[in-house]
Amino acid sequence: MAVHFLHTSDWHLGQFFYNHSRQYEHEQFLSWLLEQIQQKQPHALLIAGDIFDVINPASSAQKQLYQFLADAHALAPHMQTLMIAGNHDSGYRIEQVEPLLEKYNARTVGVVHKNDKGQIDLDRLLVPIYDQQKHIVAWCLALPFLRPAEITGFNEHTTNSQNAIVYLHQQLIAEAKKRKMDDQALILMSHAHMQGGETSDSERPIIIGNEEALSTALFDDCIDYVALGHLHKPQKVQHAHIRYSGSPIPLSFSEIQYKHQIVEVQIDPLKQDESRFQFEAIAIPRCIQLHKIRGELNEVMQKLKALPEGEIEQIDQREYVDIEYHTLTPPLPNLRQQFEEALPKNRYRLVRISRQYLSAENDNSTIAKICLEPPTPEKLFQQIWEKQGYSNDETVLNDFMSLMHEAQKSLEEQQIR
Repeated sequence: MAVHFLHTSDWHLGQFFYNHSRQYEHEQFLSWLLEQIQQKQPHALLIAGDIFDVINPASSAQKQLYQFLADAHALAPHMQTLMIAGNHDSGYRIEQVEPLLEKYNARTVGVVHKNDKGQIDLDRLLVPIYDQQKHIVAWCLALPFLRPAEITGFNEHTTNSQNAIVYLHQQLIAEAKKRKMDDQALILMSHAHMQGGETSDSERPIIIGNEEALSTALFDDCIDYVALGHLHKPQKVQHAHIRYSGSPIPLSFSEIQYKHQIVEVQIDPLKQDESRFQFEAIAIPRCIQLHKIRGELNEVMQKLKALPEGEIEQIDQREYVDIEYHTLTPPLPNLRQQFEEALPKNRYRLVRISRQYLSAENDNSTIAKICLEPPTPEKLFQQIWEKQGYSNDETVLNDFMSLMHEAQKSLEEQQIR
């Protein structure tokens, strides 16, 4: 029997977009997803990490997730919801609610644990997927975002994160092969940055030190499908069966052109040729549009006035506008007010204005760019480092990022206690 599942990731519930809540957009997506579940009745829903936007999500974001799980279970009681933690999630936090998740036929894998023998607990990472008759139709190899502190130090094969990642994949795939029957599929779900993956500017860097993006060579030929999370653009990675589903909504203005989707997958493991796979990308409707306006001041004003009219009553449903204007001179003090007045009334939210100074010799050459976007910790560090007169050293930045991840890890553990 073929296994039938939906692949999604990077929901980032609780995200604030330039201080504007995305709750309405997430509500619309989750309602749409429930319709897909009701219609398609899959064996499983796979959520490949970054369920929440921050490790300590607001109660409203947590409520969105748990209400969705309850509604999904009511519409498809046999469907399993399998989730892994991403780099934005607290793996410990999402594992804490296992008794609640069991009521909704849901399971989460947040961290890599040790068993009683001090070895990697492979049992927790191998999750069976059942059909309505309670027969196992597939095994899901669930790998959350792999933090070095959680995967190193098990044995001589895990002395650093690079060889630990290889060892973990080898051990997990070997164990899955032992359990797999001929009529069962193997699905690997992972939150990672793969070599060749196309990124956007909204993805938090997860490559630490001198580590590189992971190679698809980690995935044995026995793996029928790899459900990836982390990169927000839907894309294949070298092979048709290795895919990022992408995020359900644009998480930055760089993602305006992304075709947000979930992936519907059917695999018949008894077939040996390519006909065993069936993939369908199901487009997610975009409920709030994003507009990026660029150009000289006069050109920007014209583009703003040409935007579609028609008032939108609810502020949290209005469309987003990002302006980047090019100039040779300093801005006028009331420029933001002028931009606001040029926009059609009560339809848009002007969330970001940036200025690009152009040289007199060549209008296309940038002298300086000023951006009002809140800086990330790594950007703040770079600015302070450069102000002290030091050069932009990649090694120093990598060390800072390593400290950031260790601090994040320590904070998570303190919250759990």
